[in-house]
Amino acid sequence: MLSDFPSGIETQVAHRPWPLPDGPWIMTQSWHDLLFAHWPVAVDHLRALVPAGLELDLFDGRAWIGVIPFHMTNVAPRGLPALPWLSAFPELNVRTYVRVGARPGIYFFSLDASNPVAVTLARTLFRLPYYTASMEVAPGDGDVRYQSRRTARDGPPAVFRAAYRPVGDVFTAAPGSLEYSLIERYCLYTVDERFALRRLDIHHPPWLLRRAEAHIEENTMAAAAGMRLPSMAPLLHFAKRQDTLAWPLRHL
Repeated sequence: MLSDFPSGIETQVAHRPWPLPDGPWIMTQSWHDLLFAHWPVAVDHLRALVPAGLELDLFDGRAWIGVIPFHMTNVAPRGLPALPWLSAFPELNVRTYVRVGARPGIYFFSLDASNPVAVTLARTLFRLPYYTASMEVAPGDGDVRYQSRRTARDGPPAVFRAAYRPVGDVFTAAPGSLEYSLIERYCLYTVDERFALRRLDIHHPPWLLRRAEAHIEENTMAAAAGMRLPSMAPLLHFAKRQDTLAWPLRHL
């Protein structure tokens, strides 16, 4: 499997909200055909589901939940080649937005993936709530059809089925906008088995976004995390590709 990961993205730093982390990055990932589907949710309910050491990062007083389907390539440790059976697979995230001090980031409720080896490694190395799932992604003539059904026995059932497509022109989110707050994030937070906070820094170029349309046939992803979504249309964005570097988990 040949990697098409671009060289030199670590030199593109003018857009970052803080400097690159100290030390070398350890992993590459390329994300493809992403749908960002976001809903506003009750702050009090969300607060009860997020570890106490993390402050909810609100936008104009509102909290948000994101359900993000996509598929990945170039998932590989630094210095090793991408492998066909490990480095390319679909993934589906459920997340919200938090901060520690001045650094806003992402908190994941779940990450579903079709590769059981990748799920085990990610759980062990990054302390993230990964689950195995049966998944299909079918990019078509302008549309992406996406299906996921969780198969892990240690997690609540969760299903996502949708067709989505980009519309409109490509744009980058303006700092201070809602799109920037929801999508331009450069770290994630998690807790270890003793509930101590950890941060994982990432780096990527600015997101190239488009508005999106989606027909969501079934979505129980947020409900599986204990969150009820409002009965309203989500805020939708699409990104064709993003190339990302990741650093090791660090204790806070």
